[in-house]
Amino acid sequence: MKKVLVIVGPTAVGKTSFSIELAKQLNGEIISGDSIQVYRGLDIGSGKIKPDEMRDIPHYCIDILEPTDNYSVADFQLHAREKIDEITERNCLPMIVGGTGLYIKACVYDYVFEKQPDEYPELIKKYESMTNDDLVDYLKTFDNEQAMSIHPNNRKRLIRACLIYDTTSITKSEIIANQEHKPIVDAFILGCTLPRDVLYERINQRVEKMVNDGLEQEVQTLIKNGVKFTDQAMQGIGYREWQGYFNKTVSLQETIEEIQKHSRQFAKRQYTWFNNQTPIHWVDMNDEDSIKKTKELIENWRNKSE
Repeated sequence: MKKVLVIVGPTAVGKTSFSIELAKQLNGEIISGDSIQVYRGLDIGSGKIKPDEMRDIPHYCIDILEPTDNYSVADFQLHAREKIDEITERNCLPMIVGGTGLYIKACVYDYVFEKQPDEYPELIKKYESMTNDDLVDYLKTFDNEQAMSIHPNNRKRLIRACLIYDTTSITKSEIIANQEHKPIVDAFILGCTLPRDVLYERINQRVEKMVNDGLEQEVQTLIKNGVKFTDQAMQGIGYREWQGYFNKTVSLQETIEEIQKHSRQFAKRQYTWFNNQTPIHWVDMNDEDSIKKTKELIENWRNKSE
């Protein structure tokens, strides 16, 4: 299997500089695993790496969409896997760096995503002419297991199960049976961490620096350019909290404190998610010996025979 180095961790932990250092040493190229950094113009609030900080390391999945576009985990899976293939063909090491857990797992494990109904208007027109009972009866003709497990009133799930078969000739039950959530690449997942009190203080300082660097003006520019707080891009931490401020219902200080609070809460959820969902190797970014040992582990993994 292709080897992929994955570096995850909460904001302000220091994973960006660490990933650049490792990329230099390991001949790596970096795929951003961040769900907000794909959008152009959302730079400060997403902690997007600046061109001069990249140190000539190629970066992908950054600045590829307009702020009004939608982007799904299935889209990331497709883009990231394409880049993994391209980077590997160049005899370089693909490195996914970010903090969006589901993005990471969907890329390195055998996740299969359902088709979106709005991609098939003719089929949707067909389903709309059918009652829920009709959908159940139709589903029974090719996927009785799903027909029995989906509640007859859950029209959305019934349509999705029908759509899968009508567009792929494969039943949802077959997809579930074959989808074992096993890795499709040889991934070494490295988690950057800090003592919780140190991390939280760094998060607070990071948010204050973002505001000093012009985060308010960045959000204001996005709004002037037609971006709405209901757009997917603006749902990220660091952006959604500004809605009350621009509606003049909360103060600037309250907005800053909300971003800090949500960032700390998200960091806590990230630790829980990665511990429960992945075979992760944590490294304390304040411990030089730990970092050195981690680099040795990475080298051993990379040099391991297939």
